[in-house]
Amino acid sequence: MKQTVLRSYARLIARVGVNIQKGQEVVIQCDLDQPKFVELLVDECYKAGARKVTVDFSYQPLTKLHVRHRTLTTMGKIEEWEKARLQHYVDVLPCRIYLVSEDPDGLKGINQEKMAKAAQKRYPILKPYRDAMDNKYQWCIAAVPGAAWAKKLFPELPKGRAIEKLWEAILFTARVTDDPIASWEAHNRDLHDRCAYLNSLEIRELIYKGTNGTDLTVGMIPEAEFKGGGDTSLQGIFFNPNIPTEECFISPKRGLAEGIVYATKPLSYQGQLIENFSVRFENGKAVEVHAERNEALLQKMISMDEGAAYLGECALVPVNSPISESGLLFYETLFDENAACHLALGAGFADTIRGFENKTLDECRALGINDSMIHVDFMIGFDGLDIDARTADGRLVPIFRQGKWAF
Repeated sequence: MKQTVLRSYARLIARVGVNIQKGQEVVIQCDLDQPKFVELLVDECYKAGARKVTVDFSYQPLTKLHVRHRTLTTMGKIEEWEKARLQHYVDVLPCRIYLVSEDPDGLKGINQEKMAKAAQKRYPILKPYRDAMDNKYQWCIAAVPGAAWAKKLFPELPKGRAIEKLWEAILFTARVTDDPIASWEAHNRDLHDRCAYLNSLEIRELIYKGTNGTDLTVGMIPEAEFKGGGDTSLQGIFFNPNIPTEECFISPKRGLAEGIVYATKPLSYQGQLIENFSVRFENGKAVEVHAERNEALLQKMISMDEGAAYLGECALVPVNSPISESGLLFYETLFDENAACHLALGAGFADTIRGFENKTLDECRALGINDSMIHVDFMIGFDGLDIDARTADGRLVPIFRQGKWAF
């Protein structure tokens, strides 16, 4: 891939993704797959005005070794230096960039029970720091190719060519064109206009019906609104949290979901794939799940805490989105969630509440925003899905027909 194109992508992440302001700190979290691109990205962060850039590398084989050899007590402990770093993040509010590239099957065989128990021990300590930063900083998730990930998508190609093909797919879906900044400005306008129409309807329920058996009704929070594309932090800085993105999303009201929904794409969760699964809801809670592959992992996911079995997001994405039309199954939520309508189990978004900046997190949650240690998106959209909205005045308005926008 040409260095000029990769630099344009790095500039897009730094200036349109997190929108670094002069003097801000930046933290980049990534795997070991593309160190030269990380170098480009760090350079672009400094050119955008960053005061300090820190890179935290991770590596799936090391994660497996840590889980195998550390005791549960050790894994579940937050060291004092970790707390000091978290407090620094609360005080400074650095921009956060997450570069995904990991192998979708990279943690196969890991002790999931041990990992889950350790996460449950750590979460009560982490939660106050996370809540203190909620909606206050800029962040962006983007992607670079990993060799194993590329071979998963293009198994028939040599490794080098597979990586090149994945680069092409990432850059296309991320709208890295001759003028990516202008492309993103136009894309954000389109998503903003769609959200404005949805919000004008005063939706109280979304009703999903699919030819695959999906039959689900989800209740909305009257004070909530659809959002999409770029967002504005509580510091007043506009940024784009996902590159790419195609969704208009909202957080539903906890406790209001009835029926069954069938996933239409595999779910990559903690380095393993959950495939061909369904979730049945009663009184808003996932009470029954089935999967052809990794059903036990799905059951563990929805039992991570009390909120893990409730919905935190409803997102609308047409089947003719650029990612969907690429014909690729990415095995990575950042992309696959933007190829199809999806739901998320776990935490909702406080910033979907109108006037959230004048409310506390507890006040937003009291209105019905779900709270959980997880937020896991799973895809339910396909060309056989219809969605209707029931409005505050009782009208039934078509939103999707055969997987596409009905307006």
